[in-house]
Amino acid sequence: MSYSMQKKVIIVSFLALPIALLLLFLLYPTAKLLQLSFTDWNGISRTFEYVGLDNYADAFRMPELWKSLYNNWLYFLIHALFIPLEIMVAVFLNAKLRANPFFRSIVFLPYVINGVAVAYVFSYLYNPINGPINLFLQSIGLESWIQRWLSDPGVVNYSLIAVSLWRFCGLHVILFLAGLQAIPQDLYEASKIDGAGPMRQLWYITIPGMSLVIEIVLFLNVRGALQVFDIPFLITQGGPGNASSTFTLFTVDTAFKFNNYGLASTMAILLMIMIIVFSYIQKKLFQATGGGRS
Repeated sequence: MSYSMQKKVIIVSFLALPIALLLLFLLYPTAKLLQLSFTDWNGISRTFEYVGLDNYADAFRMPELWKSLYNNWLYFLIHALFIPLEIMVAVFLNAKLRANPFFRSIVFLPYVINGVAVAYVFSYLYNPINGPINLFLQSIGLESWIQRWLSDPGVVNYSLIAVSLWRFCGLHVILFLAGLQAIPQDLYEASKIDGAGPMRQLWYITIPGMSLVIEIVLFLNVRGALQVFDIPFLITQGGPGNASSTFTLFTVDTAFKFNNYGLASTMAILLMIMIIVFSYIQKKLFQATGGGRS
């Protein structure tokens, strides 16, 4: 066997296992999910009937689904509004200050804490009877601010989004910090010589230099907002009623609570399509504004 043939055999041998795993755990389940989305399978019986596009039509006619999507986009919008604050925190942590490594660890800590533990801690904090938040508001004379944080339909989503912000903003700050440290310091020194102040440096050097990181954070926001599950599931189970239900939570309930795996598969396909479409639109917007690189 020639050397070139041996080289090809080695390369194919190394790639065979990853490709097989990719086919087995990604492509095959996706194809099976697409097939089930055209059926009425209940998740139990061995047989099912094809119903064509009925599941897709039913999904678009369900008000609960649109309510869940509204909640998802509420997560995305509020997280997006916090991006400027996250950038400013990253700029502060990038400065040469004492104990900065400690503060960076503290900022990132909420992200590494187990989601179940986070849910139970905030369930206690939001308790309307003996929860620390209401007790604190009462102790400082702000009784009018006391809320039923998890049982008021008008408040519950904002309470859960606050948990999401506390948990994930630290990850975004660390990503922005990495982007800041990749910007050459020569640019800042040259701008100081030209008389640029901190705000001009932020606008003309920092933000353009972190454009790829901003794009990544926005993608994480879109994907994370559309896939929100653990926080509402563990804290409110989508309640009160379906006021805090999200698209993924509604999909899981459709499959496991109502035994409609065909419709749930349809929702999963729609979720995948939404993530792909919005990611594509975001990429094109960044390219059109000169914020991204091709």
